[in-house]
Amino acid sequence: MTELQPGGVGSHVLQGGTSRVRESRLGSSEIDFDWLLKLRVAVARCGEMDLARWWNTERQLGTAGAAVLARGFPRTHDFAQARSVIAVARSRCAQVFASHEAATLWDLPEALEDAFDAKWEGWLEDATSWKPFFASVAAISSPDLVAALRQLDLVETSDVVALNAVLPIAGGRAVAVPGRFSGDRRVVAQLALGFSKGAQGSPVVPYARITD
Repeated sequence: MTELQPGGVGSHVLQGGTSRVRESRLGSSEIDFDWLLKLRVAVARCGEMDLARWWNTERQLGTAGAAVLARGFPRTHDFAQARSVIAVARSRCAQVFASHEAATLWDLPEALEDAFDAKWEGWLEDATSWKPFFASVAAISSPDLVAALRQLDLVETSDVVALNAVLPIAGGRAVAVPGRFSGDRRVVAQLALGFSKGAQGSPVVPYARITD
């Protein structure tokens, strides 16, 4: 098996920076991509079959997945695990709810996704600094997504309070984040937290409109 190399990765997966937002040419605030990757990984872990049962992966981001993949990817196995589970989560959510006029945690506007993918080289080169984060994700043992995101310091109290405004749409397969997606960190936080509106074995997909 070949060691995971930088670049050329189409699915979305993480590093250790602390800033979550910076000024953006979009006119709002630009997403910190380290933070975005961490959000995606944390949600992906909480949705595995041993926790919330939202997508069909079994402990891949837990300690069992690390033990298996470390043999083939000694340096970057954490990223291999993350890429795999995020791809499954993205596919599952597209089956539940899909719209070309909406952004989800797994599918942001193309310009943001391209910028996110461009970060891969740096993440893989600095894989060692991600070890503590991946260890914390592997230790998640409850399907309580809000608690996990709080414990990992990925969301703030104001984000959790704002979750009350995230409402289900007809049919109960998705939840709508208020307002139009503009690249704002607060909206992306709701795209992650909104998964908590689902039940075990029954995911809902949080989305934000990208058109008026």
